[in-house]
Amino acid sequence: MSELPPGDEVALVHDWLTGMRGGEKVLAEIAALFPGAPIHTLFHFPGSVSRELEAHPIATSFLQRAPGVRRHYRRYLPFFPAAIEDFDLSDKKLVVSTSHCVAKGAIPGPDAVHLCYCHSPMRYAWDQEHAYFPRRRGLVARLRGQALSRLRAWDVASAARVDAFAANSSFVARRIERYYRREATVIAPPVDVDFFTPAGDGDEPPARDYCLTVAALAPYKRIETAVAACQRLGVELRVVGDGPERRAIEQRTGESGGATTRFLGRVDGDELRRLYRGALALLQPGIEDFGIAPVEALACGTPVVARGRGGVLDIVEDGVHGVLYEPAGSAAGEAAGEAESHVSALAAAIDKCRRIEFNVLNLRGRAEGFSRSHFRQRFLSFVRSHVVP
Repeated sequence: MSELPPGDEVALVHDWLTGMRGGEKVLAEIAALFPGAPIHTLFHFPGSVSRELEAHPIATSFLQRAPGVRRHYRRYLPFFPAAIEDFDLSDKKLVVSTSHCVAKGAIPGPDAVHLCYCHSPMRYAWDQEHAYFPRRRGLVARLRGQALSRLRAWDVASAARVDAFAANSSFVARRIERYYRREATVIAPPVDVDFFTPAGDGDEPPARDYCLTVAALAPYKRIETAVAACQRLGVELRVVGDGPERRAIEQRTGESGGATTRFLGRVDGDELRRLYRGALALLQPGIEDFGIAPVEALACGTPVVARGRGGVLDIVEDGVHGVLYEPAGSAAGEAAGEAESHVSALAAAIDKCRRIEFNVLNLRGRAEGFSRSHFRQRFLSFVRSHVVP
């Protein structure tokens, strides 16, 4: 097949449009391939995503009108499956879902091809339930457990509606195989390596006197481990990102995060690039499905210190692009909060990173393999291999 279906024959399905994060950047690249294709999503907060995405027709579910959905949309999780199934896609020849929650459960017509770019099976319903919901006793916990059990059953059943999966990393491909019993083609997400670049010859040399984390502040990101490790070493930590855990993390680590931690919230692209360029290392203490931030850091000539599990193994070679570590006894202590072994291992990895002279050209060259153009080529090949002309 040389031509893609026209936009009016294609339905794009995305979980929700509430901000321009990694998943929305993937959607933007895919949407650009299908001009005019409608985007079906549970809810959309106008102005929260790029103009390019909002130029597409956007169809929202009945949850768009739910009370308090802007502030508390996660509370409507039990209704997500019914809402995504409510879309009428019967006249579409191609359905492309980008899913980390329920988008892959959209119901295509009998003659349509449904391709899913899967960022991850639902973390909170599968292997990270205990990280998201540590309180396991009481009536609320029991009701939540029953709801998640039903959600897992639906998640597995709805995977049969997908003709072919693409995964954003080898790690996610293994999770798809385990939970859905399906194979997936690995296509790394696009990173804007044309924007994220090392400092130029005329720029002031980077100080390299602080560590950086760039992440949504959710439990599985393990930001407190980074805080504790940097405080132990006396190295400043700058935390970029926001999320439901920010207030709790600040309270547990001191209102300002201690003398060596600065919570910066969300920053614009220029400031983020400046932070990458000046950092000693980007820290990733949590297990990520892929991790766009490590690629952005490498593109700016900054090494990555990360836990040696998950999608980062597709990005970082230990000792070449950064330092990978694994806490001693981590399998037994994973649910024990910010265990001493995690902090000690990360602190040692940061110290090791400081002693290595990384080649900026090697870091940059590694990042260039994750460019937007490479993503488009791989995704087009994936679509063409499954859509019959």
